[in-house]
Amino acid sequence: MQAISLTHFLTKHMQHAEQDPIAAMVGDIATAVKQIAIAIDKGALAGNMGNLASENVQGETQKALDMITNDIFVDCVQKSGYVDGMVSEEIELPIEMAAKYRGRGGYLLMFDPLDGSSNVNVNISVGTIFSILKTPQGKKSGQHPDLDDFLQAGTNQVCAGYALYGTSTMLVFTTGDGVNGFTMDAENGEFYLTHPSMQIPKETLEFAVNMSNYRFWQSPIQRYVDECLVGIEGEREKDFNMRWVASMVAEVHRILVRGGVFLYPVDTKNQSGKLRLMYEANPMSFIVEQAGGAATTGLLPIMEVEPTNIHQRVSVILGSKTEVDLIASYHSVKKKKR
Repeated sequence: MQAISLTHFLTKHMQHAEQDPIAAMVGDIATAVKQIAIAIDKGALAGNMGNLASENVQGETQKALDMITNDIFVDCVQKSGYVDGMVSEEIELPIEMAAKYRGRGGYLLMFDPLDGSSNVNVNISVGTIFSILKTPQGKKSGQHPDLDDFLQAGTNQVCAGYALYGTSTMLVFTTGDGVNGFTMDAENGEFYLTHPSMQIPKETLEFAVNMSNYRFWQSPIQRYVDECLVGIEGEREKDFNMRWVASMVAEVHRILVRGGVFLYPVDTKNQSGKLRLMYEANPMSFIVEQAGGAATTGLLPIMEVEPTNIHQRVSVILGSKTEVDLIASYHSVKKKKR
């Protein structure tokens, strides 16, 4: 059976007129991913591995690859002409599109160019995450959007995806009709459909969490993790495996392939959460829910959170539905006791 290329998929499976812009933008994103994969592969040979004398808007030390991948993404994705503005983890304010690429408009794009960048120096998988929204009605074509135009709930997303730079380079995305994964052929640079209609098992024996934060967690998270650690001798009556890569893309991809639950909850150190709502939590929640999983802050579905800031942080619990629902129920018990 002949493999289906991303180009063929975008042409044949996204034929509706309203999806033409999305197909064009995904094509540009794929181009960006190819270039980013090359930059990451070159690594230390190209002098890409060091830290910069700067911090991003979150106060995190920026690495050379953070800005290299950011610039690649911006340069490639604006070429379709459909993007009115972008928001990046690395840039404080929305990015205005180059004048020569304005014209068609209609969409806003948010992205984390290099998720898990703390891993690059130790050669562990990293990724890129993106989310696409429609520009609010009333904006003229090519008009630079206002900051408030980006502040839309995750339920408004029309496309979301990620790239994984690991043992192979993959592009995984959804437009609200399931999740499909494409693997890049390093010889010809084309992506091919290798993971069609991805589905997360409802139940799992794996959880991913940074255990060093245990003492800072709220009681519902501690309760859940304690039950997992007790294993077959506890009330869950089954043994769990714990994973932690420190790259959201790698964690979510593992969950899509074989199930599991990923937790990065609020705690006494990060009372608003650690991960960013607009370009990390929302797109990953869209993907996970489209694959049959669930995503919550503990108190409400992540995609129902009304954003107040483009760099807003949020609690994240996502993955296999049975586990996510259980963790949410523990939060509900705590809420009722107050």
